[in-house]
Amino acid sequence: MRVLVAPDKFAGTLTAVEAAEAIAAGWRRRAPDDVLDLAPLSDGGPGFVDVLHAALGGDLLAVTVPGPHGAPTPATVLLVEGTAYVESAQACGLHLTGRQGAEAAGTAGVGHLLRAAVAAGARRIVVGLGGSGTNDGGAGLLSALGASADVRLDAGPLPLVDVTHVDLAPARALLDGVELVAASDVDATLTGLFGATRTFGPQKGIAEERLPVLDALLEQLAVAVDRRLALEKGAGAAGGLGFALLALGARREPGIGLVADAVGLAERAAAADLVLTGEGAFDFSSRTGKVPAGVAEVAAAALRPCVALAGRVDVGAREMRALGVESAYGMVDVVGEERSFADPAGSLAYLAERVARSWSS
Repeated sequence: MRVLVAPDKFAGTLTAVEAAEAIAAGWRRRAPDDVLDLAPLSDGGPGFVDVLHAALGGDLLAVTVPGPHGAPTPATVLLVEGTAYVESAQACGLHLTGRQGAEAAGTAGVGHLLRAAVAAGARRIVVGLGGSGTNDGGAGLLSALGASADVRLDAGPLPLVDVTHVDLAPARALLDGVELVAASDVDATLTGLFGATRTFGPQKGIAEERLPVLDALLEQLAVAVDRRLALEKGAGAAGGLGFALLALGARREPGIGLVADAVGLAERAAAADLVLTGEGAFDFSSRTGKVPAGVAEVAAAALRPCVALAGRVDVGAREMRALGVESAYGMVDVVGEERSFADPAGSLAYLAERVARSWSS
């Protein structure tokens, strides 16, 4: 039996590569004769560069950039035949802020990653968006690329209260001749009820009573740059980094679709008898551009069953099948929450071993 193993990261515990290896280890204990094809995935968030490097090869350019609060932060740019892949979370991720200080956190580091890509000769730059701890509308990125304004753009969202004009010409000149792609499955606009701040602000540590204030600051930036772009789907991705990239001429592409194409997921699914996917929490948000939904869609097109292994399963059988997933199994249900967090790799391997009893023929 041929089994395609295509999980996302298990946020906070396992990278996508580690999750795929854990699933494979457990599966082999039960079904050692099965042929396993490991295809760890990302939707553009944390792990984006690692997943693409594992699939595409290429050269990793090590750089040091300002983190969300200015501290020197190591990051990498993946270079593959004229294309540079950048992971915004490496420079402004939630793991760097610890859900603290979002009102002073900036995205200048992402701009420095783009500068490094241009300096390395990239003619196409793909920016993976997701997992950010920032909420500055991409102002820091614009500043790092040379944009100027009548306020500081590199000090988080608070100075934006007085912004009336932003000059993007230097940033656009720097990127002249470079194709820019924003890889994200987030549909949020920059501002409003379903905007960056109100949708994702709480998970970044922004207090409920501060959400309207921060949203108004991004509205100020939108008026100064391009109000129309602020209403585009995806403008609110990564705390508004999507908006800044759109303002610089970026084209938005679904993150999971881009990665799936890069790793040849459709062809690999067609060659398998069973497709496994997974993520930390398989819940209602999994419907909106997350890896399991993307993998299930590819599996369905190949007429292959898709099974999900997750840290936690919070959807019922009807919702699961609506996503194209035949069955879903949770680590917490099998080994308990304490063990799942204490030994995530071992717990996921044990779950995979259990699942193989039912699905390996």
